[in-house]
Amino acid sequence: MKDSIEIKPILAFETSENICGVCIYFSDDKYFSTSINLKHSHSEKIFELTDHLFRTAQIKPDDLDSIAVSEGPGSFTGLRIGFSAAKGIAYGAGLPIIPVPTYEAFALQLATILKENDEFIISNKVNKDEVYFVKFQIRGNTYIFAEDLSILTKETFIKKSEGCKIFGNSAVLLGKPVEYPSVPEPHFIARWALKFGETRKTFNYDFLEPNYIKDFIIKEKSK
Repeated sequence: MKDSIEIKPILAFETSENICGVCIYFSDDKYFSTSINLKHSHSEKIFELTDHLFRTAQIKPDDLDSIAVSEGPGSFTGLRIGFSAAKGIAYGAGLPIIPVPTYEAFALQLATILKENDEFIISNKVNKDEVYFVKFQIRGNTYIFAEDLSILTKETFIKKSEGCKIFGNSAVLLGKPVEYPSVPEPHFIARWALKFGETRKTFNYDFLEPNYIKDFIIKEKSK
């Protein structure tokens, strides 16, 4: 009987919001994951967490299959830090990067706790006046789109969200508590990459950018 061949692991980063999460993922039965929920700590902690997981898993970057990174939408700074870390390690080890749609990875995670045909919204605040918005439905242990990802005004979001379960920090606009989880866990970034990401693998690091959806404009203060 031949020995089973172990699949090469995926290194995954989730930095789209306040949580800085890193995972080395072999399978659902074997992965190493850690996260820190601390504002403005991503740039300081991301490599510390990554080094810790490499030591714990007893592997090195050359042992990886690829690097999955949460591509957004989300925090401008957080996403940039995640992409910078992914590009730096990928370039040094000659690895492809898989950009993972953040809300789809989150929907894949929620499919493990919600019921068949459940509809739910994932929404986080863009700024004080707008939110990211997407609606999914659970189908066959995964998800389908009920409404495509878009940016809505607060007023439109409140109208469209009536009677629907909300995940993400926009829930506070409805006077509801923020449900846990509120962002995808890093091993679901890896899991999405393994399940859906083969065609998204790329070595074209220079043109790989987060999916902000909205153009960020720096406003000058009026004199």
